[in-house]
Amino acid sequence: MNNKKVFLISNIALSVMVGSFSAFANNSDTLSVTANRFQEPSSSILAPITVVEREQIDRWQSNSVIDVLRRMPGIDVGQNGGIGQQSSIFVRGTNSNHVLILVDGVRLNQANVSGSSDISQIPLSLVQRIEYIRGPRSSVYGSDAIGGVINILTERKTEGGTLNATMGSHGYQEYDGSIKQKVGDRTTLTAAGSYLYTKGYDVEANGNTGGHLQPDRDGFINKSLWLGVNHDVNDDVSLYARAYGFDNRTAYDAYYDSYNKTLTDTRALFSRTYDGGVKFHRDNYSSSLNASYNYTKDYDYDPRYGRYGKGSRFTHSEQYNVQWGNHLLLGNGSIGGGVDWQRQSVKEGSNGFPNKEHFDNTGLYLTGQQKLGNVIAEASVRSDHHSEYNWHTTWQSNLAWEFVEGYSVIGGYGTAFKAPTLMQLYSEWGSNPDLQPEKSKQWEGGFEGITGPLTWRLTAYRNRINNLIQSDPNQGWKNHNIGEALIKGAEFTGEMDTWVFHHTFNYQYIDARNKETHQRLDRRARQQLKYQLDWQVEKLDMGVTYQYIGQRTDKDYGTNENVSLGGVSIWDLTASYPITSHLSIRGRIANLFDKDYETAYGYRTPGREYFLTGSYNF
Repeated sequence: MNNKKVFLISNIALSVMVGSFSAFANNSDTLSVTANRFQEPSSSILAPITVVEREQIDRWQSNSVIDVLRRMPGIDVGQNGGIGQQSSIFVRGTNSNHVLILVDGVRLNQANVSGSSDISQIPLSLVQRIEYIRGPRSSVYGSDAIGGVINILTERKTEGGTLNATMGSHGYQEYDGSIKQKVGDRTTLTAAGSYLYTKGYDVEANGNTGGHLQPDRDGFINKSLWLGVNHDVNDDVSLYARAYGFDNRTAYDAYYDSYNKTLTDTRALFSRTYDGGVKFHRDNYSSSLNASYNYTKDYDYDPRYGRYGKGSRFTHSEQYNVQWGNHLLLGNGSIGGGVDWQRQSVKEGSNGFPNKEHFDNTGLYLTGQQKLGNVIAEASVRSDHHSEYNWHTTWQSNLAWEFVEGYSVIGGYGTAFKAPTLMQLYSEWGSNPDLQPEKSKQWEGGFEGITGPLTWRLTAYRNRINNLIQSDPNQGWKNHNIGEALIKGAEFTGEMDTWVFHHTFNYQYIDARNKETHQRLDRRARQQLKYQLDWQVEKLDMGVTYQYIGQRTDKDYGTNENVSLGGVSIWDLTASYPITSHLSIRGRIANLFDKDYETAYGYRTPGREYFLTGSYNF
């Protein structure tokens, strides 16, 4: 995009934003930091948003991030088996690399340099809160945010401590604890750690992957540690530093290499993150500066020959981030903006990378919101300078009108993009340094309201994505911008209380197709229905989860033919009871009716599972 066009768009957006929205400071609803990179009430965010707190995760008794996300609107999950196995997240029918995954506001390092986030490796014990925005958000965050943004927040909110111990099916064991304690008047220390082990089960449906019998258990081990300190210099300025990491080992089923006589079926992943920063707040102005560094080492190997032996694969990636954000209240409005810089690199010796390779990206963004009577308007614009393809600008605008008290109509339009990955740009396998970003244009409209006890929202959207990067078999599988997709969908979300029962439900319909061939995109269900019922009788807290996953298409990579995965209904049952004011027990039956189904063709799901947890708070 030429500089004149960038300048014109930026000035239009600025004129819309100046004076923008009052931060609804008197609102008592949930606060979110993900939508526009500053804290604001969820009710003031025009994009559909779901926020899940640690208390809700404990109530669901989830044991993985995947299990939490599968309950959320607009999300399809594909996983090669159970806990710890490779997973994919599809948001609103977009590709698995079209959702931006953040950890504490910083994009997740892509250890496999493919650009698709495998969040099965993130230990749930580190997660204190998840904020999930649906729809395009590149005008705030840059690359990847085509389908949505998932922000995983790790810091414990309240002072005190918690110890948990869980036992379950397939030899499942998990022990975790966390504590947050003030030291003096101005310093707070936080620590958390966990250990998880499961023997697992044979994830491959036929037990004969790649023509080689593998009747084994595919287990998972995780160890994690989180440390943090926060110091209030004065009433306006605070400093913080954090360090956390995890070590994982996963056994999986893989193709047998008959030539080298190796079976590479074990993965070891080591991730370390260090970050720190300063926050400033005075009157109507706030500012934050954050710097972070992450390195990830990812090994796949045959256990008989070790991590560096015959048939092994290795990726060593690093990521550096610097972010500076600002937010200013202006009477009845607010405006935000900032700059961020990122470097992603893969170290010399990684598979497919004989030399060290990296790219840099610098982004400048401006956001704002304005409330005028019964109308709320928001807009944002961002320009990214990438070391390979120069400048790219995205923008977004939304409008909400409360036409009757308690009922609003909402509409918006946004552009988004996905930058080429290190693998696509530099590797030995089909790379192309001339690749351009994948681009998205999305319209969205809907209604929301409060009808009696029911709070609801109905949304329809249309997303056109072009310049999709695909490998061309006629040119040695070299990557080119040759694909295009058209996604149309609708979703309905609702929440209400009736007597002692709390109901949460959502329905989604997605028609996601290759625009040229009209073929449905793989692993995306046309329909899903998700329902959560919670109630409490005396001290006993009960919950029922129901999920219907409709028919999907997938590919049999053994024959390269398309296959159909039938629809399935899944029920979970949970219960918890406080023994004392500090000690409680929780129990869960997952997949209550022992349904046999697959979210990725050829890979079994666990079947019925039982879990029992003891929790002690102090």
